[in-house]
Amino acid sequence: MQVYPNSSQMLYRIASLSDWQQAQETGYFASADLVEEGFIHCSELHQVLETARRYYLGQSELILLEWDEATLTSAGIRVEREWVESRQQYFAHVFAPMPLAAVRRTWPFAVAADGSSMLPADIVRMP
Repeated sequence: MQVYPNSSQMLYRIASLSDWQQAQETGYFASADLVEEGFIHCSELHQVLETARRYYLGQSELILLEWDEATLTSAGIRVEREWVESRQQYFAHVFAPMPLAAVRRTWPFAVAADGSSMLPADIVRMP
């Protein structure tokens, strides 16, 4: 495991609408992966479309969440980057339910049956 602190880093999570609705009721986002694996899988912006293609094929009832990593760490929530061999990249893992206060923006999101999807036009791409 490797930790990369970066106060301006945004993290992204493709979520089901039902998980997002549950978060609206509880004030925290927690998905099945937190229970099953002990952490919530997240992506950095450059990883979102490939994550969508691999894991959300043909799903239209999704939402893309943007999280401020600095807000998560300020709340005492552990965020670590772990190497994912199958993708040959580090991915952010969040080791607790994520407070909605860390959400910066949300967008409706869909992945076509062929695996294609598009990032929202107003996401600011970081260099």
